[in-house]
Formats: sequence, structure tokens, C-alpha cells
Amino acid sequence: MVAYFRKLYFTPSIIAILSLISCNKVFNEDKNVAYFGGEIINPNSKFVLLCKDNEVIDTIVLDHKNRFLQRYDSLSPGMYTFKHEPEYQNIYFDKNDSLMIRLNTNEFDNSLTFCGRGDEKNNFLMELFLKNEEDKNASFGIYDYDFKTFSTTIEKGYESKKAYYTRKKIDINWNDDFDLYAKTMLDMPHLSKKESYPFAHKSRTGEDICKNLPKNYYDFRKEINFNNEKLTTFSPFVRYLTSMLNNFSCKEHDPKTLENNIKKLNVVDSIFTNKKIRNTMLNNIAFMYLLEDQNMMNNKQFLDQYFALSTDIEKQKEIKKIEQSIKFLAPNKKLPKVDLIDINGKSIDINSIITTKTVVYFCSTEAKSHLELSHKRASELHKKHPDWNFISINIDDSSSKWKEELSKYKFTNSTELHASNFEEIKDKWVITKIHRAMLLHKDGTINNGFVSLFDVNFEQKLN
Repeated sequence: MVAYFRKLYFTPSIIAILSLISCNKVFNEDKNVAYFGGEIINPNSKFVLLCKDNEVIDTIVLDHKNRFLQRYDSLSPGMYTFKHEPEYQNIYFDKNDSLMIRLNTNEFDNSLTFCGRGDEKNNFLMELFLKNEEDKNASFGIYDYDFKTFSTTIEKGYESKKAYYTRKKIDINWNDDFDLYAKTMLDMPHLSKKESYPFAHKSRTGEDICKNLPKNYYDFRKEINFNNEKLTTFSPFVRYLTSMLNNFSCKEHDPKTLENNIKKLNVVDSIFTNKKIRNTMLNNIAFMYLLEDQNMMNNKQFLDQYFALSTDIEKQKEIKKIEQSIKFLAPNKKLPKVDLIDINGKSIDINSIITTKTVVYFCSTEAKSHLELSHKRASELHKKHPDWNFISINIDDSSSKWKEELSKYKFTNSTELHASNFEEIKDKWVITKIHRAMLLHKDGTINNGFVSLFDVNFEQKLN
């Protein structure tokens, strides 16, 4: 946890100094203090939050020039996050680091740069993060591949990033604590793909690949410390654990069933001795299950077991909130109203434009591979099922970026809409993943609110 720190409010004259600080300089005022500052271009609010283990430890106010500078008398070395809602990113503080950031909210991750004492480590993490995101967005179709092609493809990408990691480790000469996060950022996205392959391949192609995997396929699990508390909230690690638990159902007939998800809860309770990690994984399973199986009786059985094992009171409240929202998306109900606009900026009430059976699916310009493939899939399905209408809803923060991206394509057979308020559509329609789709009857009532456009059995639902 964070050691004692004292929050100081700086005068405008000190903030002004920020603009004169070169990225090649460091603060030498006192070896026992650390600084965190920077500039937010096109800010969404007047605050930056500094967090440790998902807990806010400081709320920092931007000045009239959207800059900030904060001094800490004692900041424990380790991984933190800073948030400028709705975005966040990792930041690593070593002893006495003084870090400055600069970013534009229109391109939050891509524009983020660090300077000051400790900048090299953080810029490395950011560059590796962007490499992983680019790789993820461009590899949507790799789970269709046969095992040999899949393995060759992901190993080639991993070796390239590993060479980059090795080079930077030598150049920067970072310590073992930072290396834990650097190596996790390198390894876990790669291992997540290996865990996801069996069930994703079966979902997308219908082929059960499990029996064709080498006997040593999962040997990499032996090298992972599943109870390292430093990684409890580090997103690459959490995402890997989620993929691993999904894959425990590889030999079962359907990993989405009530029985298999209760099994996941029990597996988590048995293998994770660290309380924080155990609660994190229980929460992730609960979030995912509630978005897959909408049998209300099943939900009750599942949640009874979840509440029996979880000790995270705050997350339990969130789970209950999602459960309540799901009830409004039950079959034969109308979709809750949300703010949508068309390409001309006109407000749209989705319940007023449904005149035929409709597939509603979601996309983002941040996931271009999915954007292209989902529209291609919708166009192909419309040609085979002309009695169905298709509506694509973009969930990006910026409608201008959505319009700009659409202008690069010639998508057909889909009505294009944009969600004006992501938080609203996330809460009311329970949108937590881009692959989600919904089926509506011709009168606008819900047929099935929780399907995937790329599920191998999706087309059967249109017949």
C-alpha cells in the first residue's frame, strides 16, 4: 500500500514552471519526495485521479491551463494507475521518481508520453501496451486457424515483442520489481491467446480442437505465480486469469452452462489463496456469466454461490445492479431508451425505427479489425436473410471520430448509429464487450438480448 503522503496545493506561479521543465531534467529539490504532474489536452473534467490497487489515493485539480503538479513526501515504489474519466493508464513510480505526462483525450493512449525521472520505464510500458493493443485488434480471425497455423502466427508476434523487451531491459537496466510488470505485460497477452484458442476456435468454427492439442500445451501454467498480490489489479494478468478459467471448460460440452460457471467459482476458491486475487476472479466470472446465461432461475443459483464465496462487498453491489439491469432486457420487453444519433447528428429513438426483425450489433473505431469483420458478417447475413434488418451502434466517445472513420468505408446493409452517452448505454443495455449483439422482433420487443454475431450457431437464430 501507499505510504503516508501529504497533498500540497501549488500556486499558479509554481504551475507555470511546469511549462519550462525539459523532459531531460529531473527534480533535485529533495531526494525524499516524488512529483507527479502534466498536461491534459481537451480534458473531460477538471480532475486527475492517482490510484493504487483500484483505490483512489489522490484527486488532483487541473489549473486554468489544464496542467497539474503534485508533490508527495513518501510514495511507495510500485505500479499505480492514473485516471481521467473515462480513461485510465498504468504508471510505475520507483523511489523518488518525478514523472510528468502529456496526453490528448481524443487519442488518450496513443498520445500519452512520459518525461522526467523514471520516464524511460513508463514509456517502455506504454509502447509495449500499444503493441499488444494493435496486435489484439488485428488478430480477431486467428482463432479460426488450425492449430499449427495459430501457433506459428502467435509465436512470431511474441518473439518480436520479446526481442524489444530484452533490448529495453538492457538499455534501461531496470530493477526486479519493475521487471515483474514488464515481463507480465510481455507474457500474459500471449498466454491469454493460448488459453482462449480452444474455446474460441470451437465457438467460431464448431470444431473441438482440444483433443488435437499437444500433451505439453499447458505446461506454461507451471511457471505462473497465481497468488502474487502485486499483480492483483494489473490488467494483463487479470485478463489472462479470465481466459484460463474460461478454458477450464474446454472438455465440457458448453463452457457457458450454469454447472460449468459454478465449477469456475469453486476452482477459483480452491486455487487462489490470495484474498484479493480470489475476489477479483470471482467478480470477473460473475460479470461474464450474467452476460451469457439469462435464465433467471439459473442466475439465482449462480449468484447464491457467488455471494457465498465473495467477500468483496462493493463488487457485490455492482453485480446486483447488473442483475437488475438484465431483467429489463428479458425477452418480449422493449429496449430501455438510450441517446442515439444517426450520421447526420439527428437524435434517434431505436424503438421508433424498428419495423422488421432486427439484429443490433456494436463496434468501435478502436477495434478496426472487429469493425470491418462485423460489418462484413452483417452484410453477408443480410443477403442470406433479407427479412432481417441490421443496425450497427458505435460506442466511441467521439461522434466526429466515428463519422471520419465511416467515411473511409463503403459499408452496406447496415444502419449506422452512434451512442451519444456510453455510460448510459453500458448501464441500461449492459454493454461490456464489443462482441455483443441483440435480436429484436419486428415490433421492437426483445427476442434475445445476449448473442454474438460470430457465434458458430448464430445464423440458426435467424431462421
